[in-house]
Amino acid sequence: MHQLNFFPSRQLSWYMARLFLTRTFAVLAMLVAVLQTLDLLGESGDILAYAGNGDAQLWHYVALRAPQIVARFLPFSVLLGTLIMLASLNQNSEIISMKAAGLSAHQILAPLLAAALGVALISYAFNERIVARSTARLSAWQAVDYGPLPPDSGVKTSPWVRDGNNLVTAAIVAGRGTAVQLRKVEIFNRINNTLTTIVQAPRGHYDASARSWVLEDARQFDVARGTERQIGTVRFGHDIRPDQFTLAKVDPDALTFGQLQAAISDLHDAGRPTAELEGSLWHKLSGPLSALLMPILGSVAAFGLARSGQLFVRAVMGMALGFAYFVADNFSLAMGNLGAYPPFLAAWAPFLLFLLVGETVLFRTEE
Repeated sequence: MHQLNFFPSRQLSWYMARLFLTRTFAVLAMLVAVLQTLDLLGESGDILAYAGNGDAQLWHYVALRAPQIVARFLPFSVLLGTLIMLASLNQNSEIISMKAAGLSAHQILAPLLAAALGVALISYAFNERIVARSTARLSAWQAVDYGPLPPDSGVKTSPWVRDGNNLVTAAIVAGRGTAVQLRKVEIFNRINNTLTTIVQAPRGHYDASARSWVLEDARQFDVARGTERQIGTVRFGHDIRPDQFTLAKVDPDALTFGQLQAAISDLHDAGRPTAELEGSLWHKLSGPLSALLMPILGSVAAFGLARSGQLFVRAVMGMALGFAYFVADNFSLAMGNLGAYPPFLAAWAPFLLFLLVGETVLFRTEE
């Protein structure tokens, strides 16, 4: 009768799910606290180097950086939380009691898988609602050396655009279409690949009527003479379209799934390569779903007799399987970025491969 039910009793399911979630989020809190402290120690000098920055800016940096750390290390926390929980249950002979009651390995793991699916859904929503926005704001803030950030939406950072033989870059690009605004603009004027002058301006915008770009309060530095002078308003880039700035640098981590999909569509319409971004798009789904994989890979620590002395070895095997997945996932994405793998395969192949590996190990050892 027990074999016909995927889940064990309600009390046992809640008990295991509660153990799994408390240990997962306890490990996550510990990792975030340690890593955020180390990261802040490395960045605090640059933040405080800008005149006027103080404790408020340090806490603002923590508020923007912490979601990135949470998103990156949540799957690791699920893996470690699973290993800690299952090893503890095995050590206390609770797993043996469950198997003696007629539960299979999959029924024992069922509450963990359900809880892990909930963690994956929370992770996806967290990435969409918080991580993408904080990444975009942090990148824009770092682009202006932790100075005042203009309150614009849709910011891009540090794109490079060619204007004939000259190069143009902007620290921040905000807006879309003809409403694009530029901040901290630099134009590198070249003759026969030799740099002659550098034009710098705090802001610029696109003039749709004249089909050109306008810089305000510009300064020009003469490379040969080593002199600088104010030149006021400057027009340039009659051949530069607004989308060349907005699409010059697309950061998939700073965009939600829908925004990245729209950016890929715009790039595709402009005839530009999108394979790398398509891999990142699919990974926005497969990445959070990796939390569902961790209980299966870590389940090797749950079974086998604790008194046999193999519990530690089994826990190490579970950890090795989990970390092998993360290595394979990063490798597959890198191969996708190089064009060796199709984008869909680059994002989903490691997940499917290690799902089969975990199920194979579970069946051959316990089922």
